[in-house]
This record gives sequence, C-alpha cells and structure tokens, in this order.
Amino acid sequence: MGPADDSTSGPQPSPPPTRAEKLNTKAAGIVGLAVLCSRILGLGRELIFAALFGSGRLLDAFTIAFRIPNLLRDLFAEGALSTSFITTFSRTIATDGDPAAWKLANKVGTLTVIVLSSITIVGIITAPWLVHLLAPGFDGGKAALTITLTRIMYPFILLVSLAALVMGMLNAKNVFGVPAMASSFFNLGSIISGVLLGYWLDPNFGPRALMGSAIGTLIGGFLQFAVQLPALKRIGYVFRPDFQWHDKGVKAILRLMGPSVIAASTTQVNVLVNSVFASKLGDGPTFWLSAAFRLMQMPLGIFGVALGTVALPLLARMAATGNMVSFRSELSRGMRLAFLMTIPSTIGLIMLAEPIMSVIYQHGRFDARQAGEAAGALRFYAIGLSGYAALKVLVNAFYALDRRKTPMFVSFSAVALNLLLNWFFTVRLGWDHRGLALSTACIATSNFLLLYFLMRRQLTFLETRSMLALLGKLTVAGAVLAAVCWLGGHFLLAEWATQPFWPKLAGLGATIIVAGVAFLLVASALKVPELREIIAAFQRRLRRKRAS
Repeated sequence: MGPADDSTSGPQPSPPPTRAEKLNTKAAGIVGLAVLCSRILGLGRELIFAALFGSGRLLDAFTIAFRIPNLLRDLFAEGALSTSFITTFSRTIATDGDPAAWKLANKVGTLTVIVLSSITIVGIITAPWLVHLLAPGFDGGKAALTITLTRIMYPFILLVSLAALVMGMLNAKNVFGVPAMASSFFNLGSIISGVLLGYWLDPNFGPRALMGSAIGTLIGGFLQFAVQLPALKRIGYVFRPDFQWHDKGVKAILRLMGPSVIAASTTQVNVLVNSVFASKLGDGPTFWLSAAFRLMQMPLGIFGVALGTVALPLLARMAATGNMVSFRSELSRGMRLAFLMTIPSTIGLIMLAEPIMSVIYQHGRFDARQAGEAAGALRFYAIGLSGYAALKVLVNAFYALDRRKTPMFVSFSAVALNLLLNWFFTVRLGWDHRGLALSTACIATSNFLLLYFLMRRQLTFLETRSMLALLGKLTVAGAVLAAVCWLGGHFLLAEWATQPFWPKLAGLGATIIVAGVAFLLVASALKVPELREIIAAFQRRLRRKRAS
C-alpha cells in the first residue's frame, strides 16, 4: 500500500520547528546577496572575454578547456566532496563536539591535497585525450589551443577544492557570508589578472592572450581559497597535516562521495555531453550555450544555491538528532521558497531572452546575430530553472538522511535520457544548440519530480497540498508578469538588435521593474505565505536598523 495522499489522509501538517532549528532566512539572504555579487562578476568576466575575443573559435576553445577542470570542481569541490564533508562534519559537531570535527578536517584536508595533486598531474598528461573526448568536432588548430589551455588551468581543481572544504567548515559553524563572497574574489582575480596578462602577451587579443586568461583563472582560484582563511582561524581552527585516514569520519565521507560524484553533478555531466554535440555544430554554439547557461545560473545561484547552502548543515543536524518533524517541515519550506523565487525569473528569462542577451553581450566582437543565437538557448534553459533550484534543497535532504544511493540511481537514468533527448532534438528535429538546452531543462525537471516522489515515500508526508496551493497562486501572478514582459518587449524592445545601448537598457530595466512589482502585488494580494514571511523578515530587519 502506497503512502497516504496528503490531501485526504495521513498526518496533518507539521508544527513549525523551534526558532533555533528554523531554516535561517537571514542566512539565506546573506548567501543570496553574496552569490548575486559573484554571479554578476562572473557574468562580467564572461562578457569582457566575449567582447575581446568574440564567440567563435577562441572562446569555444577556452570554454571547453575550462570546462574540464570545472567538471572536476563540481564532482569534488562543489559536488561530492562538499556535500559529503558538510554532512559528516555537521554530524560530528552535533554528536562529538568541535575538537573531533577539527581532527576530521585535518585528515580530510591532507587527503584532499594528496589525491587532487595526483589527479592534476594525470590530467595535465592526458589533456589531449580529454579534449578529443569532450570536443571531437574541433579541428586540429582549435583542439591544440584547447589542450594548451586545459593544461594551464588544470591545477584550478586543487585550489577550488580546498576552498570548498573551508567553506563547508564555515557553513557548519553558521558562518555564511565570507564563504559565499569567496567566489567573487575568484572572479575579480581572474578578470583583472586575465585581462592584464592577456594584453601583455597579445595586445590584439588573439590566441596567445587566452593563455593569460587561463593563468588568471589560477590566480582567481587561489584568492577564493585564501580569502576564507582568516574567518577559519577566527572560529578556532588551525590546520595540522594528519595522515591517519583509518577514521570513521573519513570512511563516512568516502562512502558518501561515490554515489554523490554522479548524483550531485548530473547537470554538469549533461552539460559536458551537450559539449560533445555542440562541438560538431561549428564555431560558436559551445560558447552560446555557455553564455546562456551562465545567465540561467544567475537566479539559480542567488536563490537555489543560497537555500541549499543554508539547508544542508541544518538538515544534517536534524537527521542526526532524529528530529524528523522539523526535518520534513524545513525541507518542504525550502522547496516552496525555491519555487517562489525562481518561477518569476523563469518567465522573465523566457519572455525577454533576446533583449537581455543583447544588453549584456552585444559589444565588441559579439554581434546581434550571436546574441540572438545565445538567447535561443537561454529561453530553453530557463524552462528547467525551478527544477534546478528545488533540487539544490531536495538532493541535500537525501544526503542528510544517508540515502545517497537514491539520487545516484536517478542520475544514471538522467544521463541516459539526456543522450537520447540530445539526439532527438538536435539530429532528428534539427534544433541545433537550442535542442541541447531544452534537453538539459527536461532532465532537471524530471529529476526533481522523481526525487520528490521518492522523498515523499520516504517521509510518508511532505506537505504536497501546500506546495500545490503555492504553485496555483504563482501561476496567476506569473501570468500578470508575463503580460507585462510581453508589452515591454512589444513596445520598448521590438528593435533590440539595432537599438542603441542606453535606450535598450532603459527599456529593459523599466520592463523588469514593472513586471517584478506587478508580480509582487498580485502574489501579496493572493496571500502567498512564503512571500509574507520574506516581507516580514525584511521589515523586522529595517526596524532593528532604525532602533540602532
């Protein structure tokens, strides 16, 4: 017999958790603002490179070269290692105290340096095979440039993995602002040093200048790690090498990491599969997809990553202490917040894809045609935005419950389905890079739906009724937002390809502001509880500032 239907029987909605256990909206806001800063700088980094190098052969090569160590970053730094370490580290603090957690961090840090240094050396040696595997459509000169750039940037994985370990320790001790801002230092370092070194090597910004940009990536990775060290010292941690790896905590992390390598990085694995297909579509599609994915990640990073970052250590502590009532309530609340924050972004990106791409990227060597091609990918990527954001919370809940194999098996099916959809959309239907973006969005949505169903079976009750009520209200508010976006696109931005930059920017800004206000007014009138909660938290913060 299956679980009870939330709408007819089964347990009633859980009472709210205690104040100490409640998902920290303030912390999520801090992380969201920090990630927003990082995403803006990352976008700035990409558009500067696009203006300097165009979106043809050179940036295709750089995109694939950076994507190879970036995949390992998602598998280790921000995927398996990060989630597994934070889960185990948080449990160790809750059950054994800080001293035991510091010892665990020493062991994991030492192991990380040794293993990832070895992986870096192997990666540099095997770069030609990796490039051929991920970009089989590149010709000889384009592939050779990609191999050189890959070898330069490969040590990035070691630097960013150490940064992720430090971030996990700080998050587990409820320090969120500094780690979230660390990636901004990566972007600043890579932009400034990359442009300066690139100009020094080649003032015309040809292939040699890309090598300066690659070195700048390493400088940025080092800054991302180093900027967090003072905060780590303030919470009482000092690193001491520890080679005693026969430890229950280390074993727990390694047990979690295997399945997590697949489960936590399905999106990036599928993006790499898309790269194989895109490399065969000529010069441009590889970077168009990268640019569109970067823009789609703006709201995902601000909202989805922020909620997932704050939720993981909290859910892990709840699971470790057996507080499943609060666990279920906070998980449901986190997913509802993810939908509230990303559904309006989804609608806006779909309706205004061309003018957004034009305002941001149509400069220098990046022309209107390229902006339109990238906008086509953005529109399809945005379809999966809400699924991505909710997955950031939901997948972490499985890790907190030590159900690591469930996301892994779902990810297996997702990779296989992505290959099928890529072939169908690009080869069968001829949708080129747009079909690759749609395939990725379909995978994110199907992953979320399947994992939601499995989590509901695991917990018996998951407040599905309140989730559906929220989605109904957001549909109404979203329809109003879409209407405003259509009017703005029709009257203010119809000539986006040839329109001067400043009038176009003003028209786009006005459309986004009016559409956002309209959405908030309608959602407030419909009494969306999560929105009222956010507004109340903001009002309390304002009152505290006035009182001080």
